[in-house]
Amino acid sequence: MSGILAFDTSNYTSSAAYLDMDSGRGANVSRLLPVHAGALGLRQSEAVFNHVRAMPQIIDELAAHPEYGKVQYFAASSAPRAVEGSYMPCFLVGMTLAQTMATVQGTQPLFFSHQQGHIAAAVYSARRMSLLARPFLAWHLSGGTTELLLVQPDEQRLFTETIIGGTMDISAGQLIDRAGVALGLHFPCGRALSEIADAAPSQERYKVKVEASRFSLSGMENRVRDMLIHGAKDEKVANFVLNTVIGAVKQATSQAIQTYPGLPVLCSGGVASNIRFRQKMNAEFDVCFARPELSTDNAMGIAVLAAARLLGGIPKWTDN
Repeated sequence: MSGILAFDTSNYTSSAAYLDMDSGRGANVSRLLPVHAGALGLRQSEAVFNHVRAMPQIIDELAAHPEYGKVQYFAASSAPRAVEGSYMPCFLVGMTLAQTMATVQGTQPLFFSHQQGHIAAAVYSARRMSLLARPFLAWHLSGGTTELLLVQPDEQRLFTETIIGGTMDISAGQLIDRAGVALGLHFPCGRALSEIADAAPSQERYKVKVEASRFSLSGMENRVRDMLIHGAKDEKVANFVLNTVIGAVKQATSQAIQTYPGLPVLCSGGVASNIRFRQKMNAEFDVCFARPELSTDNAMGIAVLAAARLLGGIPKWTDN
């Protein structure tokens, strides 16, 4: 058996994954980087430092996993998106690890974008990798990105992604995190904000204007501030934010399906792990999701992409 060791060192999460190329089984270990109370993220220098500190423990834990086996190939995420000029210093940590280990092993490292990794992790964990043989729509919903992509098969790259919708300013995750920090929650705030909303659920939201699957969320941040100034309860604010995000994504999806009829929808990224979001999307669309643990930033998608590259296409073990 030959396996792949992959790394993803995003702005907020360190992760490493092992994938057996013969069986498709593997494991992923992720750790959130520490963020000071009241802060909305990390400077790149802080992220790089914390990735370097976290990786030895992450690799030790991964190596102790029952699925861990012989490693022959190494891969990493190298940039946020697969476009010219896309760059963040934090990805250098994973790239350096992959490059160094590959050199010692006598192989060449494989590099992919963080966004490509999210898509691959979603189709892999949803057991829908056969989607990669046809066009489909994919949402990347995270703390830094809210993009609707048209994903199409490609002989050289396995697939290509074209942005066809999403936010024109702040991302869904940024709105959720900023609202959560304003409520006194610790960053990242998605899970805690959802728990507050679900404790007293309501349908209250703002109907965001959506045109050609694109929308703006920056005005919602101002509305949240106004609600807090006027004494709105935490659960009211939490429901307002989540329902507004869900409503905008649903409307953008509907418009995209009118343009690209019959295409299934894939949802990835941390925001896509929200249970309410999944229920609302499932009620209206042919949609699939990554498992919650592979919705957030992870290295498994990078390992899956490396396997597909090395095997020359969609692996035989998919969708089993």
